[in-house]
Amino acid sequence: MVVRCWREEPCTVLHVVGDLDVAGAPRLRAELEQALAAADPLALVLDLTEVPFCDSVGLGVLVAALNHVQRMNGRMILVLAPGMIRHLLTITNLDRHFETSQSLGEARAALENAA
Repeated sequence: MVVRCWREEPCTVLHVVGDLDVAGAPRLRAELEQALAAADPLALVLDLTEVPFCDSVGLGVLVAALNHVQRMNGRMILVLAPGMIRHLLTITNLDRHFETSQSLGEARAALENAA
């Protein structure tokens, strides 16, 4: 798994490439911890369009990040392509909790409009 992180007003973006599974989840967790600690205001976009697979461990990392962001009165948007992760969120009813978008530009626009 490869995770790139950068600041792109009005948010911090994490672009993830590779499987979000028991092997890759610790890498994403570490990157998220750094991004969450540095973000001010707390506006996070996770670009998961190049993540073909997510297991329960990966899903746990996403839920933990969402819980942290919500406790801090922040906002997190997942950028998802059609496919496995979108389906996983639907069948677990987590699609009701996560804010999603179809592109990085759409996610940034949503955060800009809210500011």
